[in-house]
Amino acid sequence: MAFGGLGSNKTRAALTLLAIVVGVFAVISASTAVKVIDNFFRNTMTLMGSDVINVTTRPSIVVGSHQGLAAREPITFRQFERFRDMAELSRAISPDVVFRNARVFFGEETTEPNVRIRGGNEFWITNNAYSMEEGRDLTRDDVEDARSFVIIGADINDKLFRNRNALGQRVRIDGQFYTVVGVMEKKGSAFGQTLDNLVLIPYTRLASIYGRERNITLQIRAPSVMLINETVDEATGLLRIIRQVPPDRDNDFEIETNESLRGVFDDFTGVLYLFGFVVGGIALLGAGIGVMNIMLVSVTERTREIGIRKAVGANRKSIVMQFLTEAVVICQLGGVIGMFLGILAGNILVILMDTTFVLPVFAIATGIIGMTIIGVVFGVYPAWKAARLDPIESLRFE
Repeated sequence: MAFGGLGSNKTRAALTLLAIVVGVFAVISASTAVKVIDNFFRNTMTLMGSDVINVTTRPSIVVGSHQGLAAREPITFRQFERFRDMAELSRAISPDVVFRNARVFFGEETTEPNVRIRGGNEFWITNNAYSMEEGRDLTRDDVEDARSFVIIGADINDKLFRNRNALGQRVRIDGQFYTVVGVMEKKGSAFGQTLDNLVLIPYTRLASIYGRERNITLQIRAPSVMLINETVDEATGLLRIIRQVPPDRDNDFEIETNESLRGVFDDFTGVLYLFGFVVGGIALLGAGIGVMNIMLVSVTERTREIGIRKAVGANRKSIVMQFLTEAVVICQLGGVIGMFLGILAGNILVILMDTTFVLPVFAIATGIIGMTIIGVVFGVYPAWKAARLDPIESLRFE
């Protein structure tokens, strides 16, 4: 009888269904989108090793006031070299700086003028979680002697050397020639930008050409993940000495690890989850009220039908079950459609952010349970009202 009632009143059922679809779509699309963002952040965290510490003058994510950040003195190559010589616990210390963006030439072939010319040392590759596809890494001698060697990213290799071996070839950058000693494995992209459109050259060589006075990032690898806090403490103390920070002043530099960045991201996504559920909850509340209103209209329109059913022996329980079933079925069907559309809409960010597909299992389970509860809660009163109708008065209803 319930399914027959829904089938015979397609327009009313469709409007009720639409209200539920919109409400569930709001919740699922919001939670899916936040999950995609969270997943993207967590995948991006793997680009830096779990035991690597980054030291910068500005935080990667600025929360609150920006006052004072612009006035900080740069972290220089001189400070890096002093820190490297003084550190005892810190290992694999490397500078990281993009000297400029430029074209890379090989014979008649050339790249776009957006190749990142990075300066580093023998630890830069491992500290940034790159791997060598062929050739070798930079050595300490390469750096100390400021040799004209270069390691190229996968995009540069694909563009300039296609079907030939890049090792031993000489490329030209800003009029300077460099010998290719290694090719990095392809790493992909992050934040919508490729990570393979770069070349790595000893920082000493680039500093002699472009100058040493620039702000750099300091990368430090801890002896192990277990000793990362001790390594942070050592780095903080040494950098305060090197940068001459007074004892009563806060650090004029930022120390970031995977854990610290993950904490910031978790706080950010937590706020997004809360906002999404609040907005979606309001939409679902409105959808539930809409279900109740339409079911009440349905009871009024079908008063004579209810009177006939009661006249031929239907009890209150069967009437209640009929209208409750209609409400629950509509809510569940609308919930399934809304979930499907919400998951598709939320995962549009997967394409834009170049990350993995997300299926919000918890949100789906919550949605199924929630739709059942909404169907029961907002269907009880219309069902109870239908069951309370007097059969004699119902038969007289026109």
